[in-house]
Amino acid sequence: MTATSTTSTTSTACAEAGVLPAEDIARAVGHYFTGAAQARPWSVESGLDWDLADANRLSAGQRSAVEFITLIEDHLPGYFALYTEHFPVDGSVPPEVYAHNRELYHFTIRWASEEDTHARALTRYQESSGMGDATSVREQLIVPGQARFELPYAHPVQFFAYALIQEKATQIYYQQLRAVVDDPVLAQVLTRLSRDEARHFTFMADVLTSYLRAYGDAVVEPVREVVAGFRMPLSDTIRGYWRWALKIADTASYDHTDAYEHLIKVINRAVDTPRSERVDHLLDFITSCRTLRPATA
Repeated sequence: MTATSTTSTTSTACAEAGVLPAEDIARAVGHYFTGAAQARPWSVESGLDWDLADANRLSAGQRSAVEFITLIEDHLPGYFALYTEHFPVDGSVPPEVYAHNRELYHFTIRWASEEDTHARALTRYQESSGMGDATSVREQLIVPGQARFELPYAHPVQFFAYALIQEKATQIYYQQLRAVVDDPVLAQVLTRLSRDEARHFTFMADVLTSYLRAYGDAVVEPVREVVAGFRMPLSDTIRGYWRWALKIADTASYDHTDAYEHLIKVINRAVDTPRSERVDHLLDFITSCRTLRPATA
């Protein structure tokens, strides 16, 4: 696998910063907005009949799952601060890198807006369904919301690889939770969220594909580091996170390693055949990280 771009020549400044040429990231952003324009629009205020929301139709585990995913979706300021920090749109970076970051920013602000809609929809569901009043729900979000979220990454591609796994894992969980809940309003919320996450995943997959084609084996180890140390947002800051995560997994089957199958497909589509030894080792490693489950009848 060679480290040459099929779409453009990587500038020296971009190569040193480890980012794609501006035209490559702009192409991925353009693809995303084209898909978003064709997606079904929805509004928290008018898109759902909140008067019909009824948490009494949920099990205790399903209620807990709603509270959990609300915390995750609501932790947006800290999460998106990472992209401002690592992809600055100011004079601290060379012009070519600024051009890349500015193109990415078009997506980032749309992504943040859509994720914020998810947080608002889940909060509105809790309030409308009787899970809690507005004040109590808001107060539950303060402590985890103020916690600093960090990703220990040095290479730009790692932020896209991380988001690819997270978006796909979240999409899968929303689909599986939707399949077991008996409240049609919550089912509609989860349907809309999972559709958005699927589009976010597609963008991250597009960008990761471009990285693999532009930089080849040079990004293999950074991607491996993401897989090796992957943790969902807030896993290190929410008290009792792992007990809670196991509880919601019992409510609707959830395992973030389910997303690894999709990561493998992205890599296979991106790289040349025959693959390099380093890419083969990466694929073998990702496969080994997938959770082995007992067969069911």
